Amino acid sequence: MFPTREQAKALLDDALKLNPGPWGRHSLCCAHCAEKIALACEELDAEKAYVLGLLHDIGRRFGVRHLGHVSDGYTYMKSLDFDEVARVCLSHSFNNKKVSEYIGEFDVSDEELKLINEELEKMEYDDYDRLIQLCDCLAGADGVLNIEERMSDVEKRYGFYNENKRASNLRLFKLFEQKTGRNLYELCQKESFKP
Repeated sequence: MFPTREQAKALLDDALKLNPGPWGRHSLCCAHCAEKIALACEELDAEKAYVLGLLHDIGRRFGVRHLGHVSDGYTYMKSLDFDEVARVCLSHSFNNKKVSEYIGEFDVSDEELKLINEELEKMEYDDYDRLIQLCDCLAGADGVLNIEERMSDVEKRYGFYNENKRASNLRLFKLFEQKTGRNLYELCQKESFKP
């Protein structure tokens, strides 16, 4: 289950009051990209894609956390019975279902880490998981980014970028270009969209 677009916007607005920051514009950009790509894929629901993109980082409502935002978002969305959103709160950071590939601080308790690992283990990724992983990598706070530039920026900020994750992001980009039959930068309005 997932919320309506209006409910999702209200959840994001509320979260940004608690923890303002550029993550809100990043989420809007991720939602925009997810919707545009889904509209070009017959098998995907654009409304669902938008909502999942908008709320993938909702765990940030609880403050500045790195890996912790994953478990916070998952737990929060589960508490609201939005299981499909909870799923992408977890899956969006792990293209290859490996916590070891996470880029950022491991600021979670043993219990939170156990939850993340156990839930990832149960998942069989679908195209919504893959779409939000891709859009998370395309979405900047100021607009749609070149995927290579986005990964280089993350690498500069954190000092590394896992090569398996890099390769996976590039595979996802090619996958959705094949599915849509379109240039993703044009489809997502890279040159004109501003969140």
